[in-house]
Amino acid sequence: MTVTNINRTDKSDAEPGNGEQCLVIHPYIKSGARGARAPEARLEEILGLAQAIGLEVVHAEITSITKIKPATLFGKGVLEDIGEIISGDRPSNLDQEFHRIDIAVIDATLTPIQQRNLEREWGCKVIDRTGLILEIFGERARTREGRLQVDLAALSYQRSRLVRSWTHLERQRGGAGFMGGPGETQIETDRRQIDQRITKLRRELKDVKRTRDLHRKSRRKVPYPIVALVGYTNAGKSTLFNQLTDSHVMAEDQLFATLDPTMRALDLPSGRQIIMSDTVGFISNLPHELITAFRATLEEVTEANLIIHVRDAAHPDSAAQKMDVIAVLSELGLDERSNDNRLEVLNKIDVLTPEDRKILINQAERMGTTVIALSALTGEGCPSLLETIDQQLSEGFVTHDIILKPADGASLAWLYDHGEVIDRRDDEFGVHLKVRMDPVNAARFERRT
Repeated sequence: MTVTNINRTDKSDAEPGNGEQCLVIHPYIKSGARGARAPEARLEEILGLAQAIGLEVVHAEITSITKIKPATLFGKGVLEDIGEIISGDRPSNLDQEFHRIDIAVIDATLTPIQQRNLEREWGCKVIDRTGLILEIFGERARTREGRLQVDLAALSYQRSRLVRSWTHLERQRGGAGFMGGPGETQIETDRRQIDQRITKLRRELKDVKRTRDLHRKSRRKVPYPIVALVGYTNAGKSTLFNQLTDSHVMAEDQLFATLDPTMRALDLPSGRQIIMSDTVGFISNLPHELITAFRATLEEVTEANLIIHVRDAAHPDSAAQKMDVIAVLSELGLDERSNDNRLEVLNKIDVLTPEDRKILINQAERMGTTVIALSALTGEGCPSLLETIDQQLSEGFVTHDIILKPADGASLAWLYDHGEVIDRRDDEFGVHLKVRMDPVNAARFERRT
């Protein structure tokens, strides 16, 4: 068992916990292929997830595993060592004090059997990575849609884990069991109830999706280009969103501070108006249940005219986080072929040296995407980002020479709202304009005249 000392994060600004003391473990498989990230970075991340919901982490470690045990994940020696820490017979590695652990968080996907057996072995609640992320989402979601999506994901996860809640599988009295009710096992009863709830949630989410489709169709009629911010959790998307749109969306230095999507109108330097969307942050090994449940929310990304990938340039695992985001975008059908409508932002450069900035930008540009370095906190580089967005959205625009009658104020206002007026000259013959427009708005203007 490899123990790694982790400095306890100052939780003075964290959400208030319920006093439960937590142990966090990252299982490192020795025989497995080493991933893009070091085990220490993985431990830091799961530690941040646990602290994001106010758990008091009193012990955190990397545990090396030679061979995965199907029943318990860990071998007998590791189970005993961790059990002594949980029971308070051995001191924790964070403060060298003795604690009675309430919750053990395992940075892995546990099978239902493994989870049940670990709880029996250690005598405490055991949560795996998926369960912890679902817990955070359940606590943070605020909109009706967000709550529905979290409930659906949680029920799908819970359905596969009914085995850990019930050890009495005897049949209830009476009945043949063909139609449910008496004669069912307790697990069958619970599974049926969960299935009914899942069916209801999916029906409600269909209604939500239909409403979102109507809103999306309405925006297409305007139409305002949609620019979506995506990125790893805590990369600074919401801070950048607030900086650009002068909004006050919650932006905290913690994982998954933003869950519910937010959209705001934004004027670009050319005068063109766009809709900017702030989305939920991505994370490595994002639970499949959440990918499915949040597909309606993430459809804003698939519909976007331009995707801005916000990266935490100061994070030691920035490159690995980028690959995780690309993997999630691929699941949404947005793979590398979409580079022509993708913009990369290297955020938090205010904490980097000039040399580090240059190295990161050079590395990113070699990947073939347009890169902007900025600080969402201070605003440095944000004007350059807006100009680049303007340029990206203007590709394919055509300049038109238009003459309007002096009294045609409605058409003049329409052109200013839906195009970029490059030049204007007024004389006795009318208003002479040079206007850049995309093909859709050009056709709409033709229909007006």
